[in-house]
Amino acid sequence: MILFPSIDLKNGDAVRLEQGDMARATVFNRDPAAQARAFEAAGFEWLHLVDLDGAFAGKPVNALAVGAILKAVKIPVQLGGGIRNMATVEAWLGEGVARVIIGTAAVRDPAFVKAAAKKHPGKIAIGIDARAGKVAVAGWVEETMLEVTEFAHTFEDAGVALIIHTDVERDGMLKGLNLDASIALADAVTVPVVASGGFASLDDVRALLQPRAKKLAGAIAGRALYDGRLDAKAALALIHSAPAT
Repeated sequence: MILFPSIDLKNGDAVRLEQGDMARATVFNRDPAAQARAFEAAGFEWLHLVDLDGAFAGKPVNALAVGAILKAVKIPVQLGGGIRNMATVEAWLGEGVARVIIGTAAVRDPAFVKAAAKKHPGKIAIGIDARAGKVAVAGWVEETMLEVTEFAHTFEDAGVALIIHTDVERDGMLKGLNLDASIALADAVTVPVVASGGFASLDDVRALLQPRAKKLAGAIAGRALYDGRLDAKAALALIHSAPAT
């Protein structure tokens, strides 16, 4: 189980939103590269980055900040936000991003995602942002009528590396992961699933290590790490001490 610390980028800063609302952003670090180094020093194995401005603009916006992070750390980085075409996929992979996350374009152009996954095995993830069980797109501001599991099945045999399932209503709210929904999705598909949205404390780590969550590949933590509610050292120690399943 991998715990991904998240760095969400807005105007070049590391921020956290509440429920995906850009008007409810808290700046936690004006030097995202320094934040990335801190997460690496804490022992995290991966970084999760989101270009929030890019998600709304439909194209990369925080490229300078992402580039600085890539130069600052040696651990692999996955990146989402504004990745809508093959040129952008290949540009980020060329810059050193280990895995790109496609969200809105996965809904609007599934064929593109399947082509990218075929061309770049192991380097394409799908971001499924959910509100009340339905898929949300375009930085979470547009809701669709797509049911999460039904949508996920679209990519069952496409060769995508990961599905990142985010409960938008919990994101940034410190109410705990919506494990029921993430586990249900993991049970319904063969693609590995990562839970996101609402990570609050060590209790979430303990819940992730329970047998019922064994199919989950990991989880993403954000605000809880920044405000001290989740101690990185303690969280990683719990994960590393868990018996192999």
